[in-house]
Amino acid sequence: MTERAPTLAGWGNLPRPGREVLSEDLEAASQGAVLSRGLGRSYGDSSLPPPGRSEVLGTRLADRILAWDPQRGVLRAEAGFSLWEFNRLFLRRGWFISATPGTQFVSLGGMVAADVHGKGHHRFGGFGSHVRALRLRMADGSIVECGPDREPELFWATVGGMGLTGHILEVECQTQAIPTPWIYSESERIDDIDHFIAALKGSSERWPFSVGWIDCLSRGKRMGRGILDRGRWAEPHETGGRPLPVTRRLAVPFDFPSWVLGRLTVRAFNTLYYWKHWQRARSGLRTPDSFFYPLDAILHWNRIYGRRGFTQYQCVLPDSAGKGAARRFLELLTSRGGASFLCVIKDCGAQGQGMLSFLQPGISIALDIPVRDNTQALVDTLNELVIAEGGRIYLAKDAFTRPEHYAAMDPRLPAFTALRDRWDPQRTIRSAQSVRVFGDPR
Repeated sequence: MTERAPTLAGWGNLPRPGREVLSEDLEAASQGAVLSRGLGRSYGDSSLPPPGRSEVLGTRLADRILAWDPQRGVLRAEAGFSLWEFNRLFLRRGWFISATPGTQFVSLGGMVAADVHGKGHHRFGGFGSHVRALRLRMADGSIVECGPDREPELFWATVGGMGLTGHILEVECQTQAIPTPWIYSESERIDDIDHFIAALKGSSERWPFSVGWIDCLSRGKRMGRGILDRGRWAEPHETGGRPLPVTRRLAVPFDFPSWVLGRLTVRAFNTLYYWKHWQRARSGLRTPDSFFYPLDAILHWNRIYGRRGFTQYQCVLPDSAGKGAARRFLELLTSRGGASFLCVIKDCGAQGQGMLSFLQPGISIALDIPVRDNTQALVDTLNELVIAEGGRIYLAKDAFTRPEHYAAMDPRLPAFTALRDRWDPQRTIRSAQSVRVFGDPR
């Protein structure tokens, strides 16, 4: 019997030929490696080997804390150290990484490469603004220490650079002191997208964290109805000294049949989820897991999309596009038959200094799209609207964007390309995504 060639996939479960080679010694193992990969939570092909290469360097065994300053909250750790491990060790001790993404199963190296953001971007920016120093293995084999004040151009190209400037070996970052490990939150049911955007912007002025779920299949007066969550760290007198419980997790044991997430089932889910919030407004204490990482409570939740997998389409629509941009996006999505039970909207603050950092002032919309025969055409159509609105897409989620579309979205790309020309003219470090989007050699 012929053995099947090993495959590797991102979180979207779109497999490609390849495997990861794990090592506790990144400094030695990164020599000559084509790409580094953390916990594999980028959705598309950004952590997959390029055509013609079968291996990437897996960093998850290199997860040691190298230094911790309890007075200033400064952490230095190997690139494979995870956000989950940080929260396990430090959250109850009064420390948090405020630029936290929607999952804590990510590595520090991956957080830098994607310049991850979260529900507090309008207040705290992306993760790159909290990074103090990086240690990199460069394409020529040299080791470089960089930061905002040392090799700054290389540093800011690496923040949000999708791992293409060098192998991230170590990360030093600033964490934030918190009064308790509990979140005090308010949630509100909102009837349509125009009121939703106004409420989201108003919440950002008063709350450090805000996020919304919207029904992306509703039309007419109900288009974009949804639930808006906002939160802050609870004060000691509000918690009464209550200890934070341990989160219990379920798991999806197998790939679901493809029909499970059809248009009718997604519409039914959206309706039930919306009316589950039967009160107009709620408030109270919540655990940080339920507020920041609700999907982490279900392990392997990506299996619900079946064997064909899915892609997450995430774009930012800038404030300059005007108040109707979100409605125009949803109208196009529904007219093209886009169905997603997970559609998340966030407010975005100032553009980060990362050379390809995703966000800019505006709103971010993220939706999961099951892979079907028309997925490429749907992504093309959405990208054309985003280009017209002056927005851009998030490379950490992308699996379908064409190179000409990304080039039209981001005028910073030539500067990033020039930086790579200086540090890696042969494109020794590359990925399946960089071949697809940036034209790197196969």
